[in-house]
Amino acid sequence: MRLLIRNALTIVLITLICFIPTRSCSAKPVHISASKPEGVSIQYNVVYGKPDGTPLLLDVYRPGKNTAALPAVVLVHGGGWVSGDKIAYKLIGINLAEHGYAAFSVDYRLAPKFHYPAQLDDVQMAVRFIRAHAAQYDIDPKRIGALGDSAGGQLAALLGTRDTRDNSDAALSSYSSKVEAVVDYYGPADFTIPPAQAHLNQEAVMFLTQFFGKTPGEDPEIYRDASPVVYVDKTTAPFLILHGTADTLVPPEQSEDLYDHLQKAGVPSTLLLEYGKRHAFLNFLDPGLDLAISEQFLDEYLKH
Repeated sequence: MRLLIRNALTIVLITLICFIPTRSCSAKPVHISASKPEGVSIQYNVVYGKPDGTPLLLDVYRPGKNTAALPAVVLVHGGGWVSGDKIAYKLIGINLAEHGYAAFSVDYRLAPKFHYPAQLDDVQMAVRFIRAHAAQYDIDPKRIGALGDSAGGQLAALLGTRDTRDNSDAALSSYSSKVEAVVDYYGPADFTIPPAQAHLNQEAVMFLTQFFGKTPGEDPEIYRDASPVVYVDKTTAPFLILHGTADTLVPPEQSEDLYDHLQKAGVPSTLLLEYGKRHAFLNFLDPGLDLAISEQFLDEYLKH
């Protein structure tokens, strides 16, 4: 794998990486068995909310036995906000459980039936539900991260940059939706840039129009509201961003823009540009080094 790594000091093209300054380069490729391994507890289709009567579901992957409160990771699927399913993260959820995490793969309402901000409200509700049920799932509510790809990467990024948008649910009103670490795989980050200037192709514009229900010219404020870069400040969670240099759906400049905002705010962050890779390169059946790198990053910020 060839990666272009950006951190506060360097831009280097290399074959293997060691990107967390306080640790040695120990990430090894992860290969996942399709069968459920012993020692992992799985619970499917837990209802975490019912906005407008629509059941929202999540799957839970946990170590079968643990002696202390676990760190947790919320997994957010991609699909252009119009498709996708939480089951895509099943094998990654199992691997995270084997690695000592409680993993929660979440569904959310999809466009075009539901427009933004429904998707943000849903994933924020999921984090708050998990915190509210921390004792039930044996997790530490102060050590929750988010990992998402594509549209899920954008939503995961919002979980790390802003707190609850809609606090009308009285049962969850005392729980924050903001996470402590974010892994963002090629998620769009700045919708304030006009599509032509952002080098978006027609497919990308179609997804955005379905997501928002409006073009950028019709409602620029709602496009701004969904842009993670808008909310970056010194309180933002640490970020690991992975993006392919040959991505034509979400240009890598989106992740570079997010990374630059994070650096200016002094937020611990790393951008890995994977040379020659296109959109949706995360292999859910065999994520290899990508997942190993992600776990090493999560360990740095959630296992302390």
